[in-house]
Amino acid sequence: MEINPQGKPASTKPVKLRRVQSFVLRAGRLTRGQKRALDELWPRHGIDAGDSHLDFPLLFGNQNPVIADIGFGDGESTARMARARPEENLLAVEVHRPGVGHLLLRLQECRLENVRIACADAVELLQMRIADGSLAGVRLYFPDPWPKKRHHKRRIVQPAFVALLERKIKPGGSVHMASDWPPYAEHMLQLMTKSSEFENCAPSGGFHPRPDWRAPTKYETRGRRLGHRVHDLIFRRKD
Repeated sequence: MEINPQGKPASTKPVKLRRVQSFVLRAGRLTRGQKRALDELWPRHGIDAGDSHLDFPLLFGNQNPVIADIGFGDGESTARMARARPEENLLAVEVHRPGVGHLLLRLQECRLENVRIACADAVELLQMRIADGSLAGVRLYFPDPWPKKRHHKRRIVQPAFVALLERKIKPGGSVHMASDWPPYAEHMLQLMTKSSEFENCAPSGGFHPRPDWRAPTKYETRGRRLGHRVHDLIFRRKD
């Protein structure tokens, strides 16, 4: 279900909700700056509710490739990557309002115009608003690993999610995932390897070295301080 910047359902139209969510929607406390950003900057960078496919050239004002950045957290790494790679458009997706507000502030500070934000459930956004074969890539960095076995069903990376990526990513496009939780990283690697539509970009067929352009996230930095090993996966959609 898409959420408007005020934290209320963006539409009263009935929608088919996923039975299991990969996130817990926390209220969070907005700073004064984040609230101002949601009030004033959302019309410029935000994606309002709707049930039709997004028109990327109209949305971004250009024909540049579009990459979905799912679960961007506070948005710091998203802003850094957008600034470093202006030739790419980022469709940034996050359900938590403080993070959305923070990224809006960073977009204003850095004068970035190649980012649009959806405050929405990423899976529902992909299903309902992204045309098949329209994405140049998907980035999923440090999703909640839901470490307890009884919660594994809540992990976003499941066979159905991989099948969704197969539909939405154009040939030659990429999937880039990262995790500092080894069992979840292995789980993602196994599911992506089983796909007949993707090929592993790692020469070894396993995990991929972190590319220089991927900005470390807050969660990654914290994990490294705790001694966690970070695993990157990069897969290419076959032609």
